[in-house]
Amino acid sequence: MTIATRQTPLRGLRTFCVAAEHESFRYAAEKLFITASAVSHQIKNLEDNLGKKLFERGNRSLSITEAGQALYNDIRPLIMQLDDVTSRHKNAETRSALSISVQPFFASELFVPRLAQFRAQHPDIDIVIDTSDESAEKHPANADVSIRVFKSAPTSLAAVRLFGLRLVPVATPAFQQQLKVEDGKIVSDFPVIVHQTRPRAWQNWQQSAGIELPKDGTSLRLDSMIAVARAAERGLGAALVPLQLGESWFREGTLVPLFSHQLVTSDAYYLVCRHENSNDRNVRSLRQWVLQIFDDFD
Repeated sequence: MTIATRQTPLRGLRTFCVAAEHESFRYAAEKLFITASAVSHQIKNLEDNLGKKLFERGNRSLSITEAGQALYNDIRPLIMQLDDVTSRHKNAETRSALSISVQPFFASELFVPRLAQFRAQHPDIDIVIDTSDESAEKHPANADVSIRVFKSAPTSLAAVRLFGLRLVPVATPAFQQQLKVEDGKIVSDFPVIVHQTRPRAWQNWQQSAGIELPKDGTSLRLDSMIAVARAAERGLGAALVPLQLGESWFREGTLVPLFSHQLVTSDAYYLVCRHENSNDRNVRSLRQWVLQIFDDFD
């Protein structure tokens, strides 16, 4: 297979890879600092040169074809190798960038507060942090590295386990003061706040703790962990939050653990990247630092 000839310029192949990762000409245009029409033109030229349709174009949708996916699988590793060779020949003073995707609650409570240490150790690396994606078990295509919750190490990615996910029931000090437990049953008003991705967490906690929740208790469901914690902070009920991520709230006294029993889940936080990125200098530096700062969190 001929990868790059005068008829298939490298620029077009790079543009194709970015468009294929996101299935979006608009995003590729923003990423490459060109217009969407320029992206479309380059992709059309590439399709004409190869004699293959690489994308199915709808009125408001774009999806990669089987031929396009096969081309991407062949091209992406070669583009990565070329970038790596180029970076090795750059002036040592040249700055580089590292794109990191982190779930919002993890970012605000654990990652960003410690990031100054990494910046001091690696002043030549420009950091881009994306906290817009709350999804677990996912590595966003536009990220070099991400920190996510996974049930087990993903085989499709280079993954390093950081620490296990343990959930602890928390609420405000005022909520704690009115809490009453008799004969292993909570008999006071006990509204619960539920993270929608873990709808059975409270049931699992009461079973493992041996403490029965009120059968007529009310619930509030929210779609992000940071929203769950904020709702608990405002006195809307009790919430199950990751133990390690709640430490700053406990120190400030805005939230307190209601019980000592923790729900130990099978999930864990992992630092992940694509296999072809695993030996990138910046990725290695971040991985080494992250393992050091979270060494005693398990």
